[in-house]
Amino acid sequence: MTDVIVRDTKKSGWINWSPYLVGAGIGVLSWVAFAAFGDPLGVTTAYSRVASLFAIPVMGTDAVAANSYWKSMPLKWDYGVWFLVGIPLGAFLSAILSGTWRLELVPEVWKERFGPSVLKRFIAAFLGGIVIMYGARLAGGCTSGHGISGGLQLAVSSWLFLVVMFATGLLVSRIMFRKS
Repeated sequence: MTDVIVRDTKKSGWINWSPYLVGAGIGVLSWVAFAAFGDPLGVTTAYSRVASLFAIPVMGTDAVAANSYWKSMPLKWDYGVWFLVGIPLGAFLSAILSGTWRLELVPEVWKERFGPSVLKRFIAAFLGGIVIMYGARLAGGCTSGHGISGGLQLAVSSWLFLVVMFATGLLVSRIMFRKS
């Protein structure tokens, strides 16, 4: 016999976000970013710039300033960094307004497969973040840079990135969350 989990889909918030309207909004935001700043949407460059702040206490100011990677993208508080700061703030505000915000340290799907350990979940999330960030820098952009901005520009490399990203995501999730 299988257990059926019924989730309450009622929302108690003021806004019910339509994925179609949100998608159109992201498209408009992309146009605004191109028009106002001459740059596409993306966050990995901003992450790299902000990372230099965290590297200074470890490596020292002179070493960070001399590093060829950070020389090519020095820290500046441009729209990309503010966009990066705005993403978690906007997500939090969106969750509050839609009534879907909750603190969940270990999601149920993770708990069912790997157990309730918060530390194990955080370590896996941290390592996954390192892998995805490294891959994003190798690819010359992240999912928002390639998937949204590159896709809107019909860049072949971005469409290839999207196909590989979705295929890899399906494969990894199938392996990680397979039935025992």
